[in-house]
Amino acid sequence: MLKSVVRAVGAAVRMSSATTSTARALPLSCPTLCSPCSATTRPFTRSLWMLNSKGASSGYRPKLFSSKVLQPTVSCGCGGLHTEGDKAFGDFLSDELKEEKKIQKNKTLPKMSGGWELEMNGTEAKLTRSVSGEKISVSFNVNNSIPPNFEEEAEQGQQKSAEEEPEIVSTPNFVVEVTKQASKHSLVFDCHFPEDEMSHGEGEEESDIFAIREVSFQPEGDTDWKETSYTLNTDSLDWALYDHLMDFLADRGIDNTFADELMELSTAIEHQEYIKFLEDLQGFVK
Repeated sequence: MLKSVVRAVGAAVRMSSATTSTARALPLSCPTLCSPCSATTRPFTRSLWMLNSKGASSGYRPKLFSSKVLQPTVSCGCGGLHTEGDKAFGDFLSDELKEEKKIQKNKTLPKMSGGWELEMNGTEAKLTRSVSGEKISVSFNVNNSIPPNFEEEAEQGQQKSAEEEPEIVSTPNFVVEVTKQASKHSLVFDCHFPEDEMSHGEGEEESDIFAIREVSFQPEGDTDWKETSYTLNTDSLDWALYDHLMDFLADRGIDNTFADELMELSTAIEHQEYIKFLEDLQGFVK
């Protein structure tokens, strides 16, 4: 009788082990992360911060999941392809345009003090003025003039509210050209806005918000910088000579006040061009 009981208990243990083994093998054929027996669902890996348009500055939030399969619709006869994705893209651009026009500060371009005249050619801008027979021109392009904003919070995937978002400011490189009467060459300064304000000495009350990168004599009227002309790089330049060059520009109206106004003007131009690009993109998608 005792042997019979032992055999019965052993059989029960073996049946329990077989049931456990079968249960553990189930995830290999039907993962628990997916819906039962689904072959199309997969884990969502893209971060919400990356899917948002301009982070927290935009009220638009994309639809993360959709049960519809995006298929091309019938052509409307315009010769272009129309899809559900195009429609969603167009709706997004409409919302984005509303937001950008709402925060646009300058409907018209701000004026530069000092008698500067502005000429525009797409994204290129040129300011000119004459002082005692000298012609001074300042040229810049707003393309790639928005410095990147890399912050630890962004790297960690943290979002900021619209009030905490840093203001977007255009800081383009600009070229100053000074031409004297009866001169075959112009003195040309290649300038930029450094990330940190430059200071040339201790005890200075105000530091320069822009810096000279290179100086060269170039043939008057030439739009391209000739590499065969000697170019003075200021990285290893004596500070005294550098200060005289900065004073030379300041005497002709290229100082911190001018640089501030230039950034304001460039920011307004860049924003106008961005809005125009969105409008053109919306029309192209539709």
